Amino acid sequence: MPRTFVIHSDDNVATALEDLPVGEVALLGENNLSSQLISEPIKLGHKLVLKALQPGDLILKYEVEIGEARKACQPGDWLHLQNVKSRYDKRSNTFDVDSGAPTEENIYQ
Repeated sequence: MPRTFVIHSDDNVATALEDLPVGEVALLGENNLSSQLISEPIKLGHKLVLKALQPGDLILKYEVEIGEARKACQPGDWLHLQNVKSRYDKRSNTFDVDSGAPTEENIYQ
């Protein structure tokens, strides 16, 4: 079964340890669940939602607030630039979802 890792029991995301196909994935680490169904492919190193999120809800990884949900997310959803607002780097809120490239021309000025 494809694997993910939950760093802290309070985290509401897991990190993909390999490319994940749609279906059931194992949740390793600090959590109460052994697996999660995912609704779309998730790439190595990306996050998936473990608990339902509403816009503005905090994203916790390492028991640290790393961002907030831009829109409602369900358990198993891919969590990335399209639905997360960073609380640390304003530039990351303008990156292209697929390439990670900045989408604003004056971002470095």
